[in-house]
Amino acid sequence: MLNGKIGVGFAGAGPVTQAIHLPTLARLAATFEVVHVSDVVADVATAVASRVGATPSTSIGALLDDPRVEVVAVCSPHAFHAAQVIAACRAGKKAVLCEKPLAMSGPEATEIAAVSAETGVPIIVGAMHMFDPGWLAAAEHWGDLPAANHTIRSSVVLPPNARFEDLATELPARPGPTAPDLGDVEVRARMVHAGVMGLAIHDLPLVRSLLPRFDDLRVLSAHVLRPFGYQIVCTAGGKLVELHAAMTATWHPEWTLEAFSDDRALRIEFTPSYVHAGSATAAISTAGRTRTFGPADHNGYEGEWLRLGAVVRGEQAAPDLAALIDDLTFAIAVADEAAQLVRSAHGAEVPA
Repeated sequence: MLNGKIGVGFAGAGPVTQAIHLPTLARLAATFEVVHVSDVVADVATAVASRVGATPSTSIGALLDDPRVEVVAVCSPHAFHAAQVIAACRAGKKAVLCEKPLAMSGPEATEIAAVSAETGVPIIVGAMHMFDPGWLAAAEHWGDLPAANHTIRSSVVLPPNARFEDLATELPARPGPTAPDLGDVEVRARMVHAGVMGLAIHDLPLVRSLLPRFDDLRVLSAHVLRPFGYQIVCTAGGKLVELHAAMTATWHPEWTLEAFSDDRALRIEFTPSYVHAGSATAAISTAGRTRTFGPADHNGYEGEWLRLGAVVRGEQAAPDLAALIDDLTFAIAVADEAAQLVRSAHGAEVPA
């Protein structure tokens, strides 16, 4: 450790690194120090590294060769996650934090599990809601809700990420928006798949924790929403799962997760991504009584880094790797089946 701090290296210096992780680590400066920032675009790597006094580079090799880097944060595009996680494990780093999704296919997930087990390098997936104090409090107090619930609902209504990114930081080299051709069925299928793996995946590990099993997963309906979003209904483990997201010009963002049994209801209200404003608020309601938990003084972004620090120091065990692989397998299955269902409805109109 450097002066008692854990040295962090970032693989990828895009909006997630700039607007989420660097502000989070600034609040945790007594524990972590950003020492290396790598990005394939040299100007971006240099600009972002200069903000924190880190070394810039344009290759994952240079980052992994830096002896000051004890923890690697993989924040690159999804397609590179698996290879970079595996490389970080083989480089003997103390831990890896990988932005979701951990990988994009089953074989990649299997290889990650094997390499992590072989090297002993722990992996944390940056599904921040799993580390949110509001969610953790709900899980501690919900009793038999995972077995008893019959309906699980994830609903996200947000403006485009750029609105939050602009509030959080000045981003160098922001890519310009492109309008997809929603008349093309393959474009719609790819959008649904990307929506699951890029947005729904925030909550799918939480959904899975409320399911007894998902080997009988069946996607009943899947639609693309304008201008960007999805509406997916599926069943798994004898339960109904509804996934909804819409990114619009709304002034009032809302991100909720709900679960219902015959005698109990859970509702968790999360702050939107990129917002550093405390934890979620959870409410568990029964007839005549509602118990509320949160908001706490930190959010899931800090929670995942605090857990990583505790793992590196040997104070807590790493998240169960088999559970992380199951989370990913579930997400991939939902994404693949939803995309295939969109493809099969060739003439279906896109809901407004």
